[in-house]
Amino acid sequence: MSEDLLSDAPPPAAVRVPCLAQRGDGALASFRTVPEETAIAFTVNGSTHAVMMATPADLEDFAIGFALTEGLIEAPSDILSLDVVAMTLGVEARLWLREDRAKAYSARRRSMAGPTGCGLCGIESLEEAMRPAPVVAGARRFDKASIIEAMESLAAGQRLHRETHAVHAAGFWAPSKGLVALREDVGRHNALDKLAGALTVGGVSAAQGLVVLTSRVSVELIQKAARLGAPVVVAISAPTAAGVRLAEACGITLIAVARQHDFEVFTHLERIIDRAAHHVA
Repeated sequence: MSEDLLSDAPPPAAVRVPCLAQRGDGALASFRTVPEETAIAFTVNGSTHAVMMATPADLEDFAIGFALTEGLIEAPSDILSLDVVAMTLGVEARLWLREDRAKAYSARRRSMAGPTGCGLCGIESLEEAMRPAPVVAGARRFDKASIIEAMESLAAGQRLHRETHAVHAAGFWAPSKGLVALREDVGRHNALDKLAGALTVGGVSAAQGLVVLTSRVSVELIQKAARLGAPVVVAISAPTAAGVRLAEACGITLIAVARQHDFEVFTHLERIIDRAAHHVA
């Protein structure tokens, strides 16, 4: 894409669109607020690394978090510069890495294209798709009340979802601090990447709290949480079997089906205080 295709700014996160609303026995002209979905191209040292469909908000967090959870960087200091540039057909997030990181990146470079809801599109081998995750340390324990409070705070913080009912959220909750950060996106992987970027830039350690999600927990979300160093992941929906196995292997306490006052703990139960006795069939 050439520079003369630049637009003024990224599109808004949500827009109002007309619709015909069927209500009871009648229909009326109406409007609905829906989330925007835009192609976001990540370029690394001038080469395209990935193109994701995402909500065009918090794009600096998205770029940093994506680079972190994909293993392109170890810390924000690995990035020499980051520019978010609006284009006619989408948005480019242009990252330039330090020389040593750029060399490491060149050695493992791959391309990928990710539609909404897909976190592994374009992976070139089974080994890359099922790459091992870092082992997560962290001995802090959480009680039932903390888990319930964290999920309630997540729901309360979802501004874009209240407007659209069509986006996922990823948040970070810490004892005595509450909901520290929350990011939303049409893609659940994108929301977690945005959260990772926000926490990393803010110097917040994920080891001291709970990562809370509005989605199911699949293997790539556990991979990203492990890269973030999150010892506990809590989700509103169920996990996949591969997600459970990976959480067990990398030391993450996985809590899912967390709704109202109920939840299920799948791995590393030792971090949960005052849990009810569990039975293995």
